[in-house]
Amino acid sequence: MSAFIPSTFIRSTPLRHARTVDVCRVRRPQPARSRRAPKCAMPPLATRAKSLLETRVLLGNALTPELFAILSVYFVQGVLAFPRLALSFFLKDTLLLSPAEVATLTAASTLPWVLKPLYGFLSDSVPIARSRRRSYLVLSGLLGAAAWGVLATLVNDSHTALAAMIVASGSIAIADVVADSIVVERVRQGRGDGGKLQTLCWGTSAVGGLIAAAGSGALLASFGARGVFALTATLPAVVAGVASLVDEEASTADEDILTAARTRAGTLWRALTARHVLLPVSFVFLWQAMPTPDTALFFFQTNQLHFGPEFLGVVRLASSAAALGGLYMYNRWGRRASLKALMGYACAASVPLSLTQLILVTRLNVEWGISDQAFALTDTAVLTALGQVAFMPTLVLAARLCPPGIEGTLFAALMSIYNASGAVSGELGALLTQALHVTETDFDNLAWLVALCGFSNLLPLPLLNLLDSAPEEAGEKSENVEEAEVQKEAVLVGKMNERD
Repeated sequence: MSAFIPSTFIRSTPLRHARTVDVCRVRRPQPARSRRAPKCAMPPLATRAKSLLETRVLLGNALTPELFAILSVYFVQGVLAFPRLALSFFLKDTLLLSPAEVATLTAASTLPWVLKPLYGFLSDSVPIARSRRRSYLVLSGLLGAAAWGVLATLVNDSHTALAAMIVASGSIAIADVVADSIVVERVRQGRGDGGKLQTLCWGTSAVGGLIAAAGSGALLASFGARGVFALTATLPAVVAGVASLVDEEASTADEDILTAARTRAGTLWRALTARHVLLPVSFVFLWQAMPTPDTALFFFQTNQLHFGPEFLGVVRLASSAAALGGLYMYNRWGRRASLKALMGYACAASVPLSLTQLILVTRLNVEWGISDQAFALTDTAVLTALGQVAFMPTLVLAARLCPPGIEGTLFAALMSIYNASGAVSGELGALLTQALHVTETDFDNLAWLVALCGFSNLLPLPLLNLLDSAPEEAGEKSENVEEAEVQKEAVLVGKMNERD
């Protein structure tokens, strides 16, 4: 460019002393006025703690086994960001791949995120063992554990590495779709406030991401890349383990799956090809598909500047925190601006912002008395925060484009298109890296690569008028509506951070 306690439980005091009295006191037989057994009340302190947890931490959502399972899935998705740094070092140092090869593999590994609508359709229409949610969470957990286990033990070449990375990415995407479906079902059944529940889920994922960023460098330095992969393999197993806590009735497969698939595909195609959807999405796709020099810069920082895993872990932590700061800045100052104007300014501003990386590449910062570490840390934080502000309008646009009735399907499709643009961006960056002969030891043309990628952000500007077809919100909004939109936009950012 990403601890909870079980549900209500009764704690009894061990019978170690004669005078110890159990919380649930045994009553003497009473006249038969009611056949119901006496209720076992929670201790007052536990009741207050549970109430405080539900009110302050869980945003008013009741603490249930199913909520614990949902939040566990989102937390694991956030924590699964911590092997990314190890994966970059693994591809570079263990498999000895070039910058172009690493960029190609990294971009290709995100392809499962393009198929998110397919996972949603299968989960809705094709139950496994009469389960539409639990079974797919178990499948996701098993696939993820197997993929990271293979990376930890068996992978010794780029082909098997790519296969394992695709499976690992697919397992996260499946769990993401299923968890989102469970949240939607809870809201529709009146078992939670939609905005608050989604914000809680995203916040849980964000906390996991911050923890992952904070520990990624230290874990890599202590255990090595394969050791980090082995630790990562335990995380998807958590998803499989909590799947049984999901409240779900037995399901049967749709009678005519093919007919249902054709119907949904036709509806989705008509929605995507509508002028007010197609034109704005085309602009966003082109904007986000511009090449990126990120992989080549990673090689430069590690091989030329000798940045170690610990420092790069600190950089990732600063980047995660800056993304939250960017979300705050957008909600504070950018939400009321026109989407077209905001995207136009973002395109234009992305050029000088991205070119600040030339200062590090050409070592001007050293001449100015700024250390490489200080400049890289500050530059990354600023670029991430402002990049988050620039990308927020694209997510808001996606939400506005979804008509009633097919919101979930169309939004998933739009997210898949955005993910595809990210993959194209990585592949174009790999091609430019190879064309300019930037390698793991030769960085003579890295400045040209950074400059070309930076100026390429101007290419979509002539097509900015395509956004005129996008629907605009009209009228004044109440404070409640604006608060709900803030929550919705926070969730959208969280989803993109999970994929990044």
